[in-house]
Amino acid sequence: MPRPIHFEIPAENPHRAMAFYSQVFGWEFTKWDGPITYWSIRTGGDSEPGIDGGLLPQQSKDQPCVNTIRVDNLDMTIALVAAAGGTTVLSKMAVPGVGWIAYCRDTEGHVFGIIQLDESAR
Repeated sequence: MPRPIHFEIPAENPHRAMAFYSQVFGWEFTKWDGPITYWSIRTGGDSEPGIDGGLLPQQSKDQPCVNTIRVDNLDMTIALVAAAGGTTVLSKMAVPGVGWIAYCRDTEGHVFGIIQLDESAR
């Protein structure tokens, strides 16, 4: 069964947001060495329940926090989303060295990510 494996927080001021979450929860932020400005968030130890996430500069005031769900087949899941009444809001794209991701909207208007892990994605 696919499960959420990652969350993303858009921030108007990333450094202010990182200071907030570090101070309140002790989260650790690491600048990602990728093609976009992005920080990985470590929320706890590997033996603890929970997921880690990411923080990125906000692109618009209405940009939501997003939960990303790991799937085995991204193309098939995109088709299932459409068949169930959802929509794709950001088409399939590579996250270099991580996998293939798309962003969708459910029937209630919530945006979520779906990712197929594949280290060869470029």
